[in-house]
Amino acid sequence: MATTTGEVLLNPVRGKARIEVLDILRGIAILGIFTMNLPFMAGPSELMLRDFRQIGWTPADRTAWSIIQIFWEGTQRGLLEFLFGAALMVLAAKAMKPDGPVAVADLYIRRALWLLLFGLVDVFLLLWPGDILHVYALAALFLFPFRHLRPRSLIPLGLFFATGIGIFATVQYVERVSLVASVQTAQQHQAQGKPLDKADKAALEAWKKKLDRFKIDKETQKKAEEESKARSGSYVGYATYLWGAWLSFAAKGAIYMGVAEAFCAMLIGIALWKMGIIQGQRSTRFYLLMALVTYGLGLGARALGVMEMLAFQPIPKTIWITGEYARIAVSLGHVALVNLLVRFRVSHAILKPFVAAGQVAFSLYFLEQIIGINILFSPAAMGLKGVFGWATLWGWATGIALLLLLMANIWTRYFISGPMEWAWRSLAYWRRQPFRRMPE
Repeated sequence: MATTTGEVLLNPVRGKARIEVLDILRGIAILGIFTMNLPFMAGPSELMLRDFRQIGWTPADRTAWSIIQIFWEGTQRGLLEFLFGAALMVLAAKAMKPDGPVAVADLYIRRALWLLLFGLVDVFLLLWPGDILHVYALAALFLFPFRHLRPRSLIPLGLFFATGIGIFATVQYVERVSLVASVQTAQQHQAQGKPLDKADKAALEAWKKKLDRFKIDKETQKKAEEESKARSGSYVGYATYLWGAWLSFAAKGAIYMGVAEAFCAMLIGIALWKMGIIQGQRSTRFYLLMALVTYGLGLGARALGVMEMLAFQPIPKTIWITGEYARIAVSLGHVALVNLLVRFRVSHAILKPFVAAGQVAFSLYFLEQIIGINILFSPAAMGLKGVFGWATLWGWATGIALLLLLMANIWTRYFISGPMEWAWRSLAYWRRQPFRRMPE
């Protein structure tokens, strides 16, 4: 039975009414996010946050890390953020007029608030400090009034976060260029045997401090030892450490930054829907050109950024300025590529299994935390610990993702949605939703 307000019928979108390419994008994103999360689940995260070489740096690790940074880092979030914006337009299709039904807005807010609660469950019960659900829920709460804006307004607003980051980073870049020049001058004076003036000494001291950031200092080593103890001890100690990690991230403003990033990308998602891009309404030529342009800009900026980071020197880095723009560009490239590939028989057949993953993405996300945090690396379960390396963890994440993909396709043969999707929809619509798939 459906909820009605006047002539408005409110029901979850199911079956043939679902847009296949959106499910494919969602499935790819939710399985791919495990690649990014697994290293932090495995640890040692304290050392990794200081120097990403600390979890392994063989030639294979270096290659794996570089590929992930160029092609995937942050773009799974980008896809999910775009999809949140598109989902708003699907939900609000019957509320586009200024006097549209209050019921749709009410439903939208309930969905966001329940998602916020599920996100906190992910943090405090499943012990995942890197949860994105509560961040996206908070961002989504501010999104509804922007549904009437045109793409020409949504896109500049959507780039506001990237622009703000870019402006701040430009100041840092200029300061670092100046420091490098001062250090070179001081080093020349040293080589020539000239006495160093006050400016030379200050530049060399500042440079030394920045070089020291690549070293494991006493504070980081202490935190790493506490992490190792938590991962090897009791479940209570393990849980307490992970709760503390989330609280530490929150205290440093990570939630505010995450909400700002997500909200702006969601605005771009609304624009993509209104322009018919994300749901596959544009021409093959359009998607080809879009992929070439966005990948060209985004991957190029990221490849340069990786080369800068691999120098392991405190040099000025262009990726400080271009990083968020590049993340958005590569995410848009993924949207274009998937919409292009679904138009051809062989590539469509390859992508087809991701439809099921997209339909149960919420449940898969929780299952990833159960596998990683609560089974593989929990001292109460398998308790794996050690330095595994980027390549090994990438291989594990890929293998687990393929297993989850298989499970999703089997599950959706018998059930309409995953258990988390069912719970979320039932709570949002205030009534029990269908769960088992009935014979047609």
